[in-house]
Amino acid sequence: MGYNVAIDGPAGAGKSTIAKLVAKEKGYIYVDTGAMYRGLAIHFLNRGIDPEDREAVAEACRDAEVTIGYEDGVQQIYLNGENVTSMLRAEETGNMASKTSAIPEVREKLLELQRSLAREKDVIMDGRDIGTNILPNADVKIYLTASVETRARRRYDELQEKGEDCSLEEISRDIRERDERDMTREIAPLKKADDAVLVDSSDMTIQQVVDEICRYCR
Repeated sequence: MGYNVAIDGPAGAGKSTIAKLVAKEKGYIYVDTGAMYRGLAIHFLNRGIDPEDREAVAEACRDAEVTIGYEDGVQQIYLNGENVTSMLRAEETGNMASKTSAIPEVREKLLELQRSLAREKDVIMDGRDIGTNILPNADVKIYLTASVETRARRRYDELQEKGEDCSLEEISRDIRERDERDMTREIAPLKKADDAVLVDSSDMTIQQVVDEICRYCR
């Protein structure tokens, strides 16, 4: 039986960055569930599917296979055998994933892969509903958050470093809208598990957050 750490929280809270560093320090396997949803989102985008068309999304799930691999210890996402990792962070991919991740067929497609990994390995998994839904019996549960302003600024700086043209105001609006969608969706909404530890990283450095979470892990 694997040892499981669940990190939940809103978009832009730094879950992936922190989880990867904790995994490295503790020797866990890092599983980025958001990347898996983004992998499926690329499939929907390639098909030109409207995310509001639930029937079309559900149908498209049938011929999409998302798998996880590791190259030099770094997680890679494959869509029908093609490595799509480099496409995961695009804004349109993130928005499509946010809109389609509440659809039951999308969640069912990925749920068993996530749980089987957790049964077999010592994993740290991050997402929106890991501690409440995917791994309700996780050994450690963390709810990682930060203010909208902090999250928007981090994303803005990340895009600026890549040379991408972006607006801080638009990013803030997107984050607020994504929070609203994630927290009010009917299936597995984003919320803090009753037994999760709240970590607000607004005024913390990355290393401070990593140290704080590692305190709770074996």
